Amino acid sequence: MLALRKPAPAPGLVLQDVPEPGDPGAGEVLVEVAAAGICGSDLHLDDWTPGYEFMAGAMPVTLGHEFSGRVAATGAGVQGLMRGQLVAVYPILHCRQCVNCVRGDTALCLNRRALGVTLDGGFARYVRAPAANCIPLAQGLDPALGALVEPLCIGDHANIVGEVKLGETVVVLGPGTIGQAAARVARWRGASRVVVVGLRDEARLATARAVGATHSIDLASTPDVLARFRALTGLDHADVVIEATGHPASIADGQRLLKKGGILVVAGIHAAPASLDLVTLVRQRQQVRGAHSSLRPSWDVMAQRIGDEPESVRAMVSLSLPLSEALEGFARCRKRDVSKVILQP
Repeated sequence: MLALRKPAPAPGLVLQDVPEPGDPGAGEVLVEVAAAGICGSDLHLDDWTPGYEFMAGAMPVTLGHEFSGRVAATGAGVQGLMRGQLVAVYPILHCRQCVNCVRGDTALCLNRRALGVTLDGGFARYVRAPAANCIPLAQGLDPALGALVEPLCIGDHANIVGEVKLGETVVVLGPGTIGQAAARVARWRGASRVVVVGLRDEARLATARAVGATHSIDLASTPDVLARFRALTGLDHADVVIEATGHPASIADGQRLLKKGGILVVAGIHAAPASLDLVTLVRQRQQVRGAHSSLRPSWDVMAQRIGDEPESVRAMVSLSLPLSEALEGFARCRKRDVSKVILQP
């Protein structure tokens, strides 16, 4: 079967034929992938930017951690999943043996693995996954929307870490898929104003507005982000800022936008250190929190949301391509004139 692989810890990806994964083991499901999204982290892996060295020992590996597909076969002991059923796949596998897993904090698993990162993932026709990681999706749902469950869960986790509440004002730095997802989820969580900020990124800012952002700011025309925020909202500062750019300079913008006692959530993966104004941090009692990946409970919630309101997120999907054109899809993502590009094995 054709697969998009990271062959070595160096720049570049390859499309190559690999063996099918074989029959599922006990407690496993064989999923026939229907739609797999290209993530910003996949672009970083293509470029081999700093921060992904932990993957080296797993290479060569098939990428793709945002995907949906249909159950092709089930292993012994699997219940509640039927052949042909559409599922989204939670890509994280916890060891359930380390000190953090034993105490119930699987988010901090010391030995976590991930489909599409350290285990073969969804940029191929078939993938094996634990049955417990397969979340049933609404009957008749577009599989491309099913592939959005993963980024929406990343956005949900950022909102949870930021403790976003009813009536609050949230700023999202970065209009990529994670920023769009964070904005959509913030509205679902009751935020009254959601302002998404980008730089020369009008197409993706428009998508952010289409999926729920109440305002957007393009720094190309308004370099003073705080002044523009105040003009748009009539407020001095935001309750919560979610950073989803991966650019260290954006942390300073986030801190300027944040109210006294507010929460700055850092969700982007940064290839270089960032600076913090520690005097402001201390005197304004601001909090800076990291949000990485997602938690399993979010998947049931987001799968239900997409099933109930598919049109509320459809604008996030810009383009679908066959897996054989994956490299063209990556090139299109780099132009930043699209949001989510879906590959179909």
